[in-house]
Amino acid sequence: MSQPFSVRVTVRGYETDVQGHLNQAVYLNYAEHARWSLLQEAGISQSGLIARGVGPVALETTIRYRRELLAGDEVDVSCAFAWSGGKTFTIEQTITKSDGTVAADITAVGGLLDLARRKLVPNPQEVFRDLAKDPGLFGL
Repeated sequence: MSQPFSVRVTVRGYETDVQGHLNQAVYLNYAEHARWSLLQEAGISQSGLIARGVGPVALETTIRYRRELLAGDEVDVSCAFAWSGGKTFTIEQTITKSDGTVAADITAVGGLLDLARRKLVPNPQEVFRDLAKDPGLFGL
């Protein structure tokens, strides 16, 4: 894939703090929205994951805030998976204003939880490849 998957979001006024900035917790909501949008675009539904007996889990998230976001700003939230071959994977995300200014970089470490055993599956990339209609969206 030449460009990572991306979804557009408009900052809503009720998501801002007393300074008028996008509340820090909402950045996580935007990142999560982009991840679920990528899953949907790839043909993976929440019910499909449950039927397979797995669910995505967040293990670590780091946000680097670079520029403020204000109500009415339109941003693109990218989402790119990186696979290490182990039980975990990394998701690199960037929140970019419509003028090209990077507002935040988000790096997350995730895995797929076996819902019955309550342990990470050993090969999450294979599960995504099997479930996806378009595994290329995951870099597979």
